[in-house]
Amino acid sequence: MRPAAVLFDCDGVLADSEGLVNTIIAQDLAARGWAMTAAECQELFLGMAATAMVPVIEARVGTLPGNWLGEISHRIAVSMLAELQPVEGAVAAVRAVVAAGIPVAVASNSAREELGAKLRRLGLANLFTDRTFSFQDVARPKPAPDMYLAAARACGAAPADCVVVEDSLLGAQAGLAAGCRVLGLTRETDASIFTGIGARAFTRMADLPGLLGLR
Repeated sequence: MRPAAVLFDCDGVLADSEGLVNTIIAQDLAARGWAMTAAECQELFLGMAATAMVPVIEARVGTLPGNWLGEISHRIAVSMLAELQPVEGAVAAVRAVVAAGIPVAVASNSAREELGAKLRRLGLANLFTDRTFSFQDVARPKPAPDMYLAAARACGAAPADCVVVEDSLLGAQAGLAAGCRVLGLTRETDASIFTGIGARAFTRMADLPGLLGLR
């Protein structure tokens, strides 16, 4: 069924950003005495907002500086503007949804500065305009439904009529909790994880327009 709006996660769905982000975080944590690889960092923190990461990190390395969140977000944003590449097929998929006259929004557990940098680098900021939500724009990050409820409202659509596109368990849980249909991209998460919670798994962003009934 054609949705009233499509609500996209960013990292791993639109932006091929996990490697860059997790390298920066892993290097920072190693300097604080918690050695880990970027892959280990991704496995531990996939889909988590930075605010949720802080207590996990502090349990291992002690209290972080008060400006840690802002500084790490700025480092990530600078890296995104210089190096970020899109997930294969993602930009064309978003453009196909917009061309079909369906409102789109993006909802990410990224910080606001990071998210803006990613969308500008990918050339998508003008398509999402003010329908862009970071964890700083809602009371609770994913897996709470707040972000997707806000995104649906910004599109003028009932959550039940929206499709959420996610790549993580936490994000898929957020979309389902908001009452949306969820499509789970299996780049980082096994299909069985998505199907086990009631989401529909798919493998390529190029397939998204067809899954939405657009062609």
